[in-house]
Amino acid sequence: MAKNKTNETEANVIDFINSYVDNDQKKEDSFRLIELMREWSGFEPKMWGSTIIGFGSYHYKYASGHEGDAPLIGFSPRKAAFSLYVHCQEQDSEHLFNELGKFKISKACIYVKKLSDINIPILEKLCKTTIEYVKKNNDCAC
Repeated sequence: MAKNKTNETEANVIDFINSYVDNDQKKEDSFRLIELMREWSGFEPKMWGSTIIGFGSYHYKYASGHEGDAPLIGFSPRKAAFSLYVHCQEQDSEHLFNELGKFKISKACIYVKKLSDINIPILEKLCKTTIEYVKKNNDCAC
């Protein structure tokens, strides 16, 4: 079975942002996301793999037998857009996407260019919904 590539590391989150993010607005948004996600999750930021900043953690196990650990919520300040790891499968949260603002979505994350493109109170609701979903459906270290 394949080993997970994205594990919690001891790398410093602030050092990562200062060295990886080369755009002042993205850097400012990264620090703001850290403040917000820390507040919403109650957890300190940790690096996961080389580019993901995560908050809290949970253990998952798929029907296939593959299992591992992942952050409850998190983000990565990628070059093209932020990857926000806050999408959950709860149908009750689908209506929130209509109010979120300018974004793209995949199965695993939401992509936004900058924080000013989205409605922060709606992002908060999505993050909290994600955390509650994970708590109900996985072994959570929260």
